[in-house]
Amino acid sequence: MEPVVKIDQEKCTACYACVRSCPVKAIKVEPDRPAPMIIPDRCIGCGNCHAACGEDAIIIRDGKTDLRKLLKQGEEVTALLDPSIAGEFPDITDYRKFVSMVRKLGFRFVNEVAFGVELVAAEYRKLVDDSKGKYYLFSNCPISVMYVEKYKPELTRNLAPIMPPVVATARVVRQKYGNDMRVAYISPLIASKQEAVRLAEDEKIDAVLTFIELRELFSEYKIDEKNLEYSEFDNPIGYLGSLFPLSSGILEAAGIEQRVLSSKVITVEGDLVFDSIREFEEDITTIKSHFNIFYKEFIMGRGTSPNARKWLRRSQLIRYLNKREKTFDQEAHDKALLEYSGIGLTRSFRNDDQRMEAPPAEEVEKIQAELRKHGDQERGCGACGYRSCHEFAVAIAQGLAVPEMCNFYASRNTMDHIQSLKISNEKLAQAQVALKESEQIAQKEKESAREASEITRTMLQKLPSAVVILDETLKVIQANESLIGLLGEEAMEINEVVPGLTGADLKTLLPYNIHNLFTYVLANNENITDRDILLNEKQYSISVFVIRKQKIVGAVIRDLSAPEVQKEEIVKRLTDVVDKNLSLVQQIGFILGEGASETERMLNSIIESYKPKK
Repeated sequence: MEPVVKIDQEKCTACYACVRSCPVKAIKVEPDRPAPMIIPDRCIGCGNCHAACGEDAIIIRDGKTDLRKLLKQGEEVTALLDPSIAGEFPDITDYRKFVSMVRKLGFRFVNEVAFGVELVAAEYRKLVDDSKGKYYLFSNCPISVMYVEKYKPELTRNLAPIMPPVVATARVVRQKYGNDMRVAYISPLIASKQEAVRLAEDEKIDAVLTFIELRELFSEYKIDEKNLEYSEFDNPIGYLGSLFPLSSGILEAAGIEQRVLSSKVITVEGDLVFDSIREFEEDITTIKSHFNIFYKEFIMGRGTSPNARKWLRRSQLIRYLNKREKTFDQEAHDKALLEYSGIGLTRSFRNDDQRMEAPPAEEVEKIQAELRKHGDQERGCGACGYRSCHEFAVAIAQGLAVPEMCNFYASRNTMDHIQSLKISNEKLAQAQVALKESEQIAQKEKESAREASEITRTMLQKLPSAVVILDETLKVIQANESLIGLLGEEAMEINEVVPGLTGADLKTLLPYNIHNLFTYVLANNENITDRDILLNEKQYSISVFVIRKQKIVGAVIRDLSAPEVQKEEIVKRLTDVVDKNLSLVQQIGFILGEGASETERMLNSIIESYKPKK
């Protein structure tokens, strides 16, 4: 089933007000998620977190949905009204109009829990009179009961084994109308929703609505007392049980002595309940009294409208009871008490120990050192939600809290962060200056490179030899005008559309035996120099060389028929002949004698004749 209380992660602003308000630390904060989480097993349903949250991020399980399902099923449902209604609805002029409004929602019967209070009160009177030296914690407040079960389980044997008044009333209703009767409890407490889930089948409460939810239903269904007639509660009717919403009301209903000097019962209300339970545990043999404990008077429960005035509500409750007294039938009341006295009101409790194992002292000390908390660790500002710095450090070790919840730690970290940011900003400013200088240098270098590239490109275009640069797919990166002229009309037409043939496929412009040379150089990273080729029925010399391995190659193609090329080529080739024959000449020189020298002079003279004149 959905938890009674949870946190809307989207609405939560991580202010930790809920953590500070939780009396049992059932809310944890994890490092990887800033918004806190409620731990359902540890929660006692007090509703403090809901009251403390200023962002409306605490969600209470909706009881209206459960009620609608019951009513839509067509089954008969009885409303069990807590006596606190007298203080909650002062805007309704007569309680009988209020009963009519409740019936209008679809309830078959409307019964007062006040009668169940009186059945329970009689059991408490017996318990106090016959305790035989054993002292009890009264178990009417579900918040206090869950606290004992979860955090003081050794004391469950001291919880009064008496059913809560609403269960007593439910049993009365089922005895009167049949076991199939469904019941919905309209309660001033959020904890009643949690208590109902824990009840056994024969104690079952089918739906729990808070007073706030009841108001919302009245508004939703547009139910107004002006349009309704009077209607009385269904029998049996309660009387002094109507005082139950007050902390000492159960004693009044039970007729238990309340004088300070002679009373066997101490009534405790509010946050002191937890301290009183500890005192009960440690000093009951000296105190020698039963404890009537209420975490909060029902009349001011967390399920009632917020910002209410306690003493005004109390006066309204008393006024309601005085009004009922005028028509109260004591004889019928006593008869009803006798009739239902055997319904059985004994209950048991569970050991639901939620206490966490204490972490090692070394770990706690390490955390305190990280928090830079020294000196008296039993003191603290309380902003984190824990009573002391030591307790906070323990919670961190248990995984319930994070260091950032400490104002001192967070403030110091903020200052450290600001200082770090300041240093970072200074370094960043220096880096920006250096970057700006680098950008200026880079811009100059870029301009120089652009200028050099333009000069190179211009020179490339002016060369008489054909030059081309290709990528690994034999697409033209750059080509000069000599190459375009060499390739013919098709290349010239392409050049008009795409200057420099950029992107053109050389395979479509040159025969296979020529473009295959480029493929070879790309594949083998091996230059080819002065290879003779035939192109357009003319002899050319081609050199293909690697510019970037397997990525870019370049080529120079020279027309061997050009006069300057012819001279250069003849000189080169004659030089090669001379080099090849010199060794031979030297070997036979001793035979030819002067003939070898004469031959060398003759060849040199031929070479000189072809060299350009200076």
